[in-house]
Amino acid sequence: MAGSPRRAAGGRLLLPLLCLLFQGATAILFAVFVRYDHETDAALWHWGNHSNADNEFYFRYPSFQDVHAMVFVGFGFLMAFLQRYGFSSVGFTFLLAALALQWSTLVQGFLHSFHDSHIHVGVESMINADFCAGAVLISFGAVLGKTGPAQLLLMALLEVALFGINEFVLLTLLGVKDAGGSMTIHTFGAYFGLALSRVLYRPQLEKSKHRLSSVYHSDLFAMIGTIFLWIFWPSFNSAPTTLGDGQHRTALNTYYSLTASTLSTFALSALVGGDGRLDMVHIQNAALAGGVVVGTSSEMMLTPFGALAAGFLAGTVSTLGYKFFTPFLESKFKVQDTCGVHNLHGMPGVLGALLGALVAALATHEAYGDGLQSVFPLIAEVRRSATSQAVYQLFGLFITLMFAIVGGSLGGLLLKLPFLDAPPESKCYEDQLYWEVPGEHEDEAQGPLRVEEPDTQA
Repeated sequence: MAGSPRRAAGGRLLLPLLCLLFQGATAILFAVFVRYDHETDAALWHWGNHSNADNEFYFRYPSFQDVHAMVFVGFGFLMAFLQRYGFSSVGFTFLLAALALQWSTLVQGFLHSFHDSHIHVGVESMINADFCAGAVLISFGAVLGKTGPAQLLLMALLEVALFGINEFVLLTLLGVKDAGGSMTIHTFGAYFGLALSRVLYRPQLEKSKHRLSSVYHSDLFAMIGTIFLWIFWPSFNSAPTTLGDGQHRTALNTYYSLTASTLSTFALSALVGGDGRLDMVHIQNAALAGGVVVGTSSEMMLTPFGALAAGFLAGTVSTLGYKFFTPFLESKFKVQDTCGVHNLHGMPGVLGALLGALVAALATHEAYGDGLQSVFPLIAEVRRSATSQAVYQLFGLFITLMFAIVGGSLGGLLLKLPFLDAPPESKCYEDQLYWEVPGEHEDEAQGPLRVEEPDTQA
């Protein structure tokens, strides 16, 4: 390791100390507060004299598996496009999600399932924790390559807490509908990450610009993530919805929206590309925007045509965002958005929230029949009109943006603390600082990293 990038002893110890500290604290809290719910506890389930086939596990676990694959495989490989940051993209995704699953179980448990002085967990808790991990990984995409693992752990700790509070305010206090998380997951995760990136802006990052691009095989790896996310997104949106027609409708709307966003992405990418050629960045990301844009409205009576129209619009907006808005965001607003989360999650998330408000405003007893109770219980019980439900939906979007932007800004100030072992500008987007990289000694002997030496003169 003589030729590897050197780090101070404190920086080397910071990650293991934080991992052990967070795991120890979480384990103690689990021991004190977390218990099985009635679907999981042997005594409670059998006391109720249920058939085993009635257990919610058999209805929810297939969706959970799909969501779990999206979090660990989809998000991880989608971010593996950077030519020398693949280990960190996949590895830090693994680390952050594992922490977020435990911590969000506690945060969401205290807010949603705290009874008799205990948090009760089951398969639905696992799904909700994965959703929270998804929001954290969206934010990770905005600061990918520019933050160290210790910084990312603290980011996850703060974001999980704010995610849980925002979700509680929207879904429980305001009665907002957001099954697939256009607001609570995508909008929140994107703008939290963008605010974080703005506070952590590094003007000298030009020293690592040569590593910000992809290579042929890294883009293929990223497409693995895209395909996983694309295939499983109907499960992501439908996993928490009411069993029956609501879940069925959610999957169907997401399915058609994704197909439309894919076609619009290919069309727009060829139109704005040089010589009519496709840009793999657009295909990897904007094709997924259809899943984001119907997150809020997918359980509603959006109609198959509405799903197609929404998906086509989202793919178009996302592709144009990658082509024109990302450079503008960095040059004018000093937001360095590595993965373009504003284009895939931010703008489509806001569009999805607006679409949800529109469809909610059109909700009638004629359109939903008795099913209105499961989708809009407050409207069905005449405690709220369709118009007021739409206003609450819009207010939920505003609350989410406030939580995300203020929280991300505070998180950025926290992550700027000097002892958190942030990578220097010349080592950003580089695995070698934090990982044992195969063949690194041979690379060093050939001297390809000499371009980094001017950093010592700063």
